[in-house]
Amino acid sequence: MLFALLLLAASAADLVPMRWATTDPKALELLDGTPVNCLLAEPATWSEPMLSEARKRRLTVLGVIRPGAEAKRQAALASSLKLDGVVLEGIFEKGFITNPELTVISMVPRAAMRFDAGPVVATSQAVWPGIQAEDDGKAKAAPSGAPWINTNGGFLRFVRAAAPGTPVWLGNLPPANTIITPERYMQAIADAAIIGARWVIALDDNFRKRLEAREATAVRDWKKITAAAAWYEQQPEWRSMKPVSKLGIVQDVDSGALYSGGVLDMIAVKHTPVRAVPAHSLGPESVKGLSMAVDVDPSSLTDSQKATLAAMRKAGGSTLSGPATWKFPPVTSDRITLPEADVKMLDEIWKDMNHMTGRQNLGVRLFNVSSMLSSFIQSEDGSHTVLHLVNYSGFPVENVTVHLLAKYKKATLIAPGEKPRPLQLYDNDEGSGVDIDTVNIAAALLLE
Repeated sequence: MLFALLLLAASAADLVPMRWATTDPKALELLDGTPVNCLLAEPATWSEPMLSEARKRRLTVLGVIRPGAEAKRQAALASSLKLDGVVLEGIFEKGFITNPELTVISMVPRAAMRFDAGPVVATSQAVWPGIQAEDDGKAKAAPSGAPWINTNGGFLRFVRAAAPGTPVWLGNLPPANTIITPERYMQAIADAAIIGARWVIALDDNFRKRLEAREATAVRDWKKITAAAAWYEQQPEWRSMKPVSKLGIVQDVDSGALYSGGVLDMIAVKHTPVRAVPAHSLGPESVKGLSMAVDVDPSSLTDSQKATLAAMRKAGGSTLSGPATWKFPPVTSDRITLPEADVKMLDEIWKDMNHMTGRQNLGVRLFNVSSMLSSFIQSEDGSHTVLHLVNYSGFPVENVTVHLLAKYKKATLIAPGEKPRPLQLYDNDEGSGVDIDTVNIAAALLLE
């Protein structure tokens, strides 16, 4: 088992996963020219013709097994067919897989996540990204006043900080009984990719059947979707870059870090660069470079962790503690977003946080981006910086203004299917400024 895990760990960072439910081996032709190289294959597809064709195409095949009466039989079959590994989707007892040559990836509900449990950290639970609308069709507002965007970004920021260097997969499915446009699929890919994670590509049944039938519009849309995925895969160095921010959120599993729509997302909607600091690893190194820190649950900190924040204040930094009476309910198997009552409580901490941060530039400030989310990252040596932008509105956003805290010499905008665009930098009181004329679905501002 150790050898198999080490073997997969060496290549896990390069796996681009997709759920596979099609039994026709010829359907694998649809992956030609795409970045997809790993199939999360349903048991019905584990036929010799399908596996033989997958091996010819050098695809990694991971069999999906779920709890139930068939699980043991499927585990034995996966071993006899010599699959590359299995994905255990759900809760299984320890040692369920006994074959030491079969690599195991656990894809569990968020409440059961462990950050040192294998070559990939994976969960089957995630929200479907997009602007959340009320019943009357208007965009729902966040505590910050901005339109609320359903995103997995805050949760992923925490997971990436808790499991540095480990690939992270989101295995959620498209919403049922909903028409999913190619743009919505592209947003799902981008929502994970800008934080350095991957969404396991999963097509709704209607689209999948039309694609298998080679319907022209379905093939066209599939090319759009996979082109977006390929664009992120063409820049693998982005996944090793670190978030740039002078603001840190100290939070952990027991203080809401596994929720979507929590404190980290509230800050991201306002485009304030932020760094997740897992409370269990809070120490001098984890707050290095921060000038502000928000401790969501002060009662959970140890004396040494409190001393870290005290030393930060002594060095001139600012800290803010969450309300003493505020306790997050635990994430459950059927709830990964905050109950409405707790969303309202975000108002309390938001007012204090807004007062603390004011209009300060904590790395980058963005204007005319109410329908967008961003991620600000930098290489280890600081020579290359990337500002990711994702637009969830469904229509192009024009005249985006970026104010950067540092001075930069070169700015280039890149986007899927578009030629790189050199942009003019200008000096301002904060550092550097740059204007972006249009952002369609996704773009990245490269800064040197």
